[in-house]
Amino acid sequence: MGAISTHQPQVWNPPTIALRIAIVALTLATAQIHATLGGVMFTLNAIGYATLAAAMVMPGPIGRIRWLTRYALIGFTATTIVGWLAFGARFDLAYIDKAVEVALIGLLLIESWVIDGGPLAVARRARGDVAALLG
Repeated sequence: MGAISTHQPQVWNPPTIALRIAIVALTLATAQIHATLGGVMFTLNAIGYATLAAAMVMPGPIGRIRWLTRYALIGFTATTIVGWLAFGARFDLAYIDKAVEVALIGLLLIESWVIDGGPLAVARRARGDVAALLG
């Protein structure tokens, strides 16, 4: 039985470090914004963002599957944006937060290309992982 791919080439230079710092900063910024809005849904959203921000910098087993964390954060952020488009209130802070979230998705995609070779390379590895798990 195979294991999830832990492909993680080390491309650590000042630009990639700055990129990771920017990703974590934007993730924590949107977590803070959601935390200040009150209510269970916003609080849970803030906890989700804070957890994913922590996962973006954790070493060890989580660090070896950073590609999965990266795409989980993209999906979480995109879902938050779609939820806001469908149900959200339209006020200044909401528009600022959506700009932060769109920038976050952009930076995550850039990091995916730099670190993982892009979404297609990740999809190929994930397909291989699924095939290995299924036998």
